[in-house]
Amino acid sequence: MSDGISKDLLKVRPPAGYPPEEGRFVRGDDYSPVAVAAILDTYDFKIPAELDRIISVAIESGAAIAGSVQTENIGIEKIVANVVANPNIRYLVMCWRESQGHLTADAIVKFLKNGVDERRKIIGALAPTPYLYNLQLEAIDRFREQVKLVNLISEEEPWFAMNPENVRSAILACRGKAPMRFRECDLFDPGAYDKPAICNKLTWKVKEPWRPQMTSEEAELLERIKKAAQARGKAIT
Repeated sequence: MSDGISKDLLKVRPPAGYPPEEGRFVRGDDYSPVAVAAILDTYDFKIPAELDRIISVAIESGAAIAGSVQTENIGIEKIVANVVANPNIRYLVMCWRESQGHLTADAIVKFLKNGVDERRKIIGALAPTPYLYNLQLEAIDRFREQVKLVNLISEEEPWFAMNPENVRSAILACRGKAPMRFRECDLFDPGAYDKPAICNKLTWKVKEPWRPQMTSEEAELLERIKKAAQARGKAIT
């Protein structure tokens, strides 16, 4: 158990194989209640030094895991897989700035608020392809139960979520023994989630989530269109 944690606060050792998914993140204090996700709004080979600085500050400040997330599908899936593998993580601090192409920050907000529909699409998300095909429904439900979002990104104060010291303050508030007011939220470490870890790698049912799976009705309609086109001497791929 890490230093500074109350003896009365339940903490658990993460299972072997944690974190199950690889990615652009750094592992920190396994007993911390905080994961940090910085929205990557550029190519992964053009990550600005300022964003790297935020990740470093997050780990220095006691985050369990901190990294960047780029996409509204596989990127979110990897966050979920790694977080539910560690019951100590109770907060997701989201920072940096929205990706105007993927709208990943909006997808994370809507995912935690609304969940997914029967096609594994994040309900209400504005992102182009917010599909979570590769996660077990158990992991989806667990993440939404286990984690509270601390969203530093806002249109009114775009600079706020890009300041490493604000990320540090959010982490320290989440790690506190007593409730601390932070941006209209009372944050404190509630201890580990009271159910066993779900430590599984992604199933990779769909490696191209930007090609949404069709329902049986849609597939049947497409087949009829193809046959009609073929009868007219045209091809549809």
